[in-house]
Amino acid sequence: MFKIKRLSVVLTVVVLLAVLIVGGACGPQTPATTPSEPTTPSTPAAKPVTLYIGGGFALTGAYAEDMAAVLAGYEDYAKYVNETHKLAPWSNETLPENVTLEVLWRDDELKPEKALSQYDELRDKGIMVWRITGSPEALALKDVLMEDKVGATTAATGAYLLTPPQTIFTNYPIYTDGGAAVGDWFMESWDKDRKPRFAYLTADMAAGKSVPIPELTDYLEGIGFEVVGEQYVPLVPTSPPTTQLTWLKENNVDLTYGFMINPGSQPTIKEAVRLGMGPGLDYDITFAFPTPNHLQVFVPAMGELGNGVVVAGGYAPWDDPGDGMTFIHELQDKYRPDKPVTHIMYVCGIVEAMTQVEALRLAMASGIPADELTAEDVLEKGYYQIKNMSTGGLTNTPLTYGPGDVEGVDQIRIDQVQGGKIVKQGTYPLHHIYAK
Repeated sequence: MFKIKRLSVVLTVVVLLAVLIVGGACGPQTPATTPSEPTTPSTPAAKPVTLYIGGGFALTGAYAEDMAAVLAGYEDYAKYVNETHKLAPWSNETLPENVTLEVLWRDDELKPEKALSQYDELRDKGIMVWRITGSPEALALKDVLMEDKVGATTAATGAYLLTPPQTIFTNYPIYTDGGAAVGDWFMESWDKDRKPRFAYLTADMAAGKSVPIPELTDYLEGIGFEVVGEQYVPLVPTSPPTTQLTWLKENNVDLTYGFMINPGSQPTIKEAVRLGMGPGLDYDITFAFPTPNHLQVFVPAMGELGNGVVVAGGYAPWDDPGDGMTFIHELQDKYRPDKPVTHIMYVCGIVEAMTQVEALRLAMASGIPADELTAEDVLEKGYYQIKNMSTGGLTNTPLTYGPGDVEGVDQIRIDQVQGGKIVKQGTYPLHHIYAK
């Protein structure tokens, strides 16, 4: 009986196994393993690259205060781009995420020989752009930069940059074009029955001597002036220029124009006021200068004593409501909350740095990886391709460059001191007046 029961159990198990096997063969087959989805090889992240901006900053000498402000602008702008990779709050352009900016600089002390050796040094370190403080360095470097195919920004302008135009790019009008614009502005309100008499009153150094050229004299005479001569004042006078101002009186001059910086213009105008010379004073005369005689420096120092003084080609004033000056204040609030830079050349530093970075960005946008860029790439595919670059209203107009076109702006802003304040008089055409 036990054997029969055991046989029955075995038969039952066999039957069940057969059913399971047949059912499994007829039903869906489940593979032992599920094949994985095909994978796409990941693109390796671009390797980090440091690109350099900057160049020569004369932190020693007559422009020391100006250049300290320019350097601060470079440093703050580099921090902003490194943190955001944006070129400006109003811009959609960005720098590649793998690129970091670093400011390389040296104090050339306004010495051409030092500027040349420092240029060679920083070129060896990998900088592919450059910047220039003043006319002595520009004159020393312009042919070298052209030969090396290096683009440079500059805080100095002058006819020498356009004879012929090479690779130093300006962001405010050259001094002679500023003189023509001042002449246009002055003639708009001239109502006397005689020609207005004009004289050059300018600094006794390279930049100052670049202003009284035949082309500017011809232009001024062509629009109705009688040009009667020129007088020179030391860049930084050690005594009041009484002799030069008295000469203007003796020659019945109505308008003067010439290159000066604030350490020269301020004592000159103080002495002029002491002599009763100026709009609304005993001897009615208008004194005019180009940038870099910044009214943003002149007015706080002079107040109403500077009434009537005119500057051509200046940057926007600190209280300008535009995007550019709003950005300036935001940068200083963030990076210099306890010690803001109060010299307007901070704006020049931002504009120059923005231009150098845009040249680098455009060169990379042409398809050249950051670690393969050359200075020639940055010049040809960068600087030369900058078109209508907005500075948020910091410069007289947006900036445009190209081969043979190194003047960024095409209009000239005219400002005058009135009631101890900077008052915009309008913008005037760039006449391209320079020694050919």
